[in-house]
Amino acid sequence: MEELFKSLAVSAAGLRAQSQRMRVIAENMANSKSMPSDPDQEPYRRKMLTFSNQLDRTLGANLVKVGKIVFDMTPFKTHYDPSHPGANDEGYVREPNVNALIESMDMREAQRTYEANLSVIATARAMLMRTIGLLN
Repeated sequence: MEELFKSLAVSAAGLRAQSQRMRVIAENMANSKSMPSDPDQEPYRRKMLTFSNQLDRTLGANLVKVGKIVFDMTPFKTHYDPSHPGANDEGYVREPNVNALIESMDMREAQRTYEANLSVIATARAMLMRTIGLLN
């Protein structure tokens, strides 16, 4: 019975982590076309989450925890548009370092991991209900 509660706690921690990951990915995608309005401003910089294991001493299980949000330091791409207000002296505008394809793949991975955790919770719940049914 104790192992069922551990699996529920581990899966619930996974749900929380993947939910936060999906929010960050959605923010990246929403800002993928955010250009600077001034040549001195930076465009939107892609964000990423860090994860870590944290021991829950009460359960005796390692749970995934979201660490901190870090910025992707890959260089910005540029395109030539001298009429844009964010263009530099040579007429180039810096674009966000967000790649929609990578964000889409990350989102799909986060969704599948979220669904896998939901499946574990549903299975553990069903096993718990069968156990209770047998005890009655």
